[in-house]
Amino acid sequence: MDHRMNLRSFHGRGERKERGGEKAARREAIRRVIRTRSVGTQDELGRLLEAEGFHVTQATLSRDLAQLRAVRLARPDGGAVYEMDPRDLPRDDPNELAELVLAISDNDALSVLRTVTGAASAVARAIDVAKLPEILGTLAGDDTIFVTPVRGVSARRLTGALRALFGL
Repeated sequence: MDHRMNLRSFHGRGERKERGGEKAARREAIRRVIRTRSVGTQDELGRLLEAEGFHVTQATLSRDLAQLRAVRLARPDGGAVYEMDPRDLPRDDPNELAELVLAISDNDALSVLRTVTGAASAVARAIDVAKLPEILGTLAGDDTIFVTPVRGVSARRLTGALRALFGL
């Protein structure tokens, strides 16, 4: 689908006015791309959006990133990537948060979830709100969550319940 801006009217500086639905669709595409891909530059993000039919200028992309509160974080191995501000993550709905969960594993004592950077608190909150009977408690860091099972429930069974919760 092509999401080009329609020329409905011109403003004093020659800017195009776009429909609200087009802006919302473009911004949702930006969120999705940033959450699911490792994007280091606005140029790279622009090319990825172009491949999805969104034609944006660097100025528009810069405004969208600022409005969405996307942040550019340094990577330990060098370079930087865009990520969504953790305060803007979907809240409490495991279906919306599933894309933020990278892995779920367990040992004899607990289950461990790995998330995208900055998403662990939001994912842990969704787990807490779900009130799964297998869970005693959660502890979240920046990208890791420890989930402890209640007495009598194995970590393996808890991991299965977590995978079911997030549809993984």
